[in-house]
Amino acid sequence: MAAVFCLAACVPAQITDVAAISRDVDRHYDRLESLRSAFTQTYVGPGVSRSESGTLWLKKPGRMRWEYHQPREKLFLTDNKNAYFYVAGENYAHRTPLNRIDDIRSPLRYLLGKTKLEKELDALSLAPDVAPTQPGNTVLRGVPKGMKDRFSDVLLEISPAHQIVRIVVHGVDGTTTDFRFTQLEENVPVQDSFFHLQLPSGVTIIEDNQTIDGPA
Repeated sequence: MAAVFCLAACVPAQITDVAAISRDVDRHYDRLESLRSAFTQTYVGPGVSRSESGTLWLKKPGRMRWEYHQPREKLFLTDNKNAYFYVAGENYAHRTPLNRIDDIRSPLRYLLGKTKLEKELDALSLAPDVAPTQPGNTVLRGVPKGMKDRFSDVLLEISPAHQIVRIVVHGVDGTTTDFRFTQLEENVPVQDSFFHLQLPSGVTIIEDNQTIDGPA
């Protein structure tokens, strides 16, 4: 009976904690206009493991610029209409309408818009089984809306300052993509033109009309 009572009492408290954490994250990102961060991206799949790093820039509404520096220079950029992907040295870049992008970084992109975390992630809950990277951080688990056929879940690690410092994406195919964010700088000056694609002379833009992922 004691165990049953504890379960009944603890579940509402956990739900309240999740709602409170989500509101704090929403309020934090609502006041942001821009963000700069160093990032590392690790991908693990069947027989594959690779790590990349670079600099991320975000600006409302929903603009992103992922500059990959190691091990190879790449750029993933979104403006108000399109997403672009370019690998340095290649003679073409890909352009896709923004509404066709199934981006695994959607929690960050959406939080720099006008939406709420609980509306973007289904079954949002605490993830007590996942150890945070830093003491005092909290880990949430959910599934991006409309993506259950692709992702089993997404983990968000939240700092005491209500910043998203890590995103871990588990694919239904057994793959894992792990983003970690450090050296975060908020409300840094950045012009809208920084999110307009500028390519070397002779580079051709290829139109992708099918739904694509963000860069792997």
